[in-house]
Amino acid sequence: MVKCNTMTEVRTEVDRIDRELVKLMAERQVYIEQAGHIKGERTAVRDQPRIEEVVEKVLQEADRHKLSRAIAEPVWRLLIEKSIEYEYAVFDEKKKTANA
Repeated sequence: MVKCNTMTEVRTEVDRIDRELVKLMAERQVYIEQAGHIKGERTAVRDQPRIEEVVEKVLQEADRHKLSRAIAEPVWRLLIEKSIEYEYAVFDEKKKTANA
């Protein structure tokens, strides 16, 4: 971690981290796409027990890295919801293509 003395330095580091986050989210999206192709039923896309398991693991990691739970939990719940929406779209496209 870099000790910043100016807002320019802070912004440079935040921008660097944002680029890494985008890269990781793109990688995560690939696995969401694969899940949409693997699951046989649309009802399997939303798995509430798995959602809670993921959130709990994230909160444990947040604690370990001193990330505020007030940031971690809502961010991950939104990420999960948007991922589910995306997975539904992938699943529906797969079904549409299969039925064409």
